[in-house]
Amino acid sequence: MTKAGFVALVGRPNAGKSTLLNTLAHEHLAMVSHKANATRKRLNCIVLHQNAQIIFTDTPGIHQQEKLLNQFMLNEALKALGDCDLSVFIAPATDNVQHYKDFLSLCNHRRHILLLSKIDTITQADLLVKITEYQAYSHLYEALIPYSATKKIGITSLLTEIIKYLPKSPPLYDEEIITTENFRELYKEMIREAIFEYMSDEIPYESDVQILAFKESPLLDRVKAVIVVDKESQKGLMIGKKGENIKRIGRKSRELMEALSEKKVFLELSVKVKKGWSKKKEFLAQFGYNFE
Repeated sequence: MTKAGFVALVGRPNAGKSTLLNTLAHEHLAMVSHKANATRKRLNCIVLHQNAQIIFTDTPGIHQQEKLLNQFMLNEALKALGDCDLSVFIAPATDNVQHYKDFLSLCNHRRHILLLSKIDTITQADLLVKITEYQAYSHLYEALIPYSATKKIGITSLLTEIIKYLPKSPPLYDEEIITTENFRELYKEMIREAIFEYMSDEIPYESDVQILAFKESPLLDRVKAVIVVDKESQKGLMIGKKGENIKRIGRKSRELMEALSEKKVFLELSVKVKKGWSKKKEFLAQFGYNFE
């Protein structure tokens, strides 16, 4: 008997959803940043475990804000919850339980597993206290699993538990496929990751990336991309003195691209200003953020 199904990874911004997805995929697929709200769109990775094919979906952090782009991000997370067979709520061990209560108010009683993450950051005594706090809600979740990405604790337990709740089904994708995303979209997110790493203040949040041209070949990928910012002053900062910032962003982006593709990548990167790009739905649609 084989099983297959969709599992959404959900939680507050910066809870570690993308790090978990990359751990599950054994590849750097999802962008990772210490800054909150880096993930803007859903991204899938496909994991085989025992007799099952699990399609994980990384989602933007669950949060309420008035900005149009943030509304899109919340909608993405809620759509993933509605489309999946099961969700995994990631709760860092240092978090207040209120984040989980906020999730419960949005999840509409959907089946989920509670993953208590970053357990290596607190003492054993504090961990027991936190588990006791969450056990007050044990009638609402299927299982509570302690997890540490650093110490590699909990992954096998999580996968085994997930399989219990997946429907009987033949595999939905070929076994060699690890993601439904194409390289064009993955490369875009890698440029965004480099921006989040090297740029500060509001610039990462008021910028995005468009891939203007993309050509694949067995030994070399050619990528032409433009970073779009909201203000002329941001363009100058993005480029940097003597082009230092744009060079660093380009180097980091290529490093990520080549690690994933296992071949050379030629990246041509530029910056342009599009005032108010994140404030209008028609502009957001040009970056793939469609309100439907």
